[in-house]
Amino acid sequence: MMSAVNDTKFNSAVFLLTGIPGQEDVHLWFSILFCLMYVISIIGNSVILFLIKTDPTLHEPMYIFLSMLAVTDLGLLIATMPTILGIYLFNSREISVNACFTQLFFIQSLQCIESSILLLMAFDRFIAICNPLRYASILTLPRITKMGLVCVLRGITVIFPLPLLMKRFQYCGDNVLSHSYCAHQEIMKLACSDNKFNNIYGLYLSFLIMGLDSRLIFLSYVMILKTVLSVVSQTKCLRDLNTCVSHLCVILVFCTSEIVLSVIHRFRNSSTRLLQILLGYVYLLVPPLMNPVVYSMKSKHLRSRIIRLLVK
Repeated sequence: MMSAVNDTKFNSAVFLLTGIPGQEDVHLWFSILFCLMYVISIIGNSVILFLIKTDPTLHEPMYIFLSMLAVTDLGLLIATMPTILGIYLFNSREISVNACFTQLFFIQSLQCIESSILLLMAFDRFIAICNPLRYASILTLPRITKMGLVCVLRGITVIFPLPLLMKRFQYCGDNVLSHSYCAHQEIMKLACSDNKFNNIYGLYLSFLIMGLDSRLIFLSYVMILKTVLSVVSQTKCLRDLNTCVSHLCVILVFCTSEIVLSVIHRFRNSSTRLLQILLGYVYLLVPPLMNPVVYSMKSKHLRSRIIRLLVK
């Protein structure tokens, strides 16, 4: 399982993933819950992608950004499904170092890409409400394509050094991780090499990359609110705000769970372990589940297309 270097250090050949501790007897019921979440999330995001691709009336910036978000969510589901369902369905806990670091890279980079896409969606609402006359000229298809490529390159570039640096470390003592997927903070706690740079870099990613996105999103909505409140017509004011509700709901779920989980990882104790595990699942699985539901409910055009598809 692992090759010993001495009594306290080893180069781990595998890590052991963990489900929900103390609840092994009901893992089957958890597996049913997770299978339902995965099926609903995959079908929901796939339906949104299908409708946006096949319906020319949905080829607008808001829906193109939504399709980018759906692709990112599908990527997150595919990256986490093998280990999470492997534990709860087959009690398959072992994961090799290379597979673990590969999964970590995809999870972290896709989360960074999702944060960037949420920022683009906030920018889309900002332009649509604060400068509607220039909306079509600013958010052209070539410009949207370039924005999407920048999001992908940004996510890959900033996360790529993490697994490379982690492969150079030696790991001490127990090789058991607290989650059923590979998380950067968990692996860093097992490293007996000097991991100060990785910890600083992880904080940099959390607060200067995703934290910057959150601050820019907040600023954009302050400007949107200021513009909407200056509108004389109350009906138009409510209509403009209604276009932002779904995006705000998605942002709150994504950002709140990310911030709370990051804080608990760094200042945790034994009493917060279960909360940390549950928040980890919320952070990874709830946004891909909620995004298609929220946007389908709040977007009149998308909702009508889904109803038409179901009737057919």
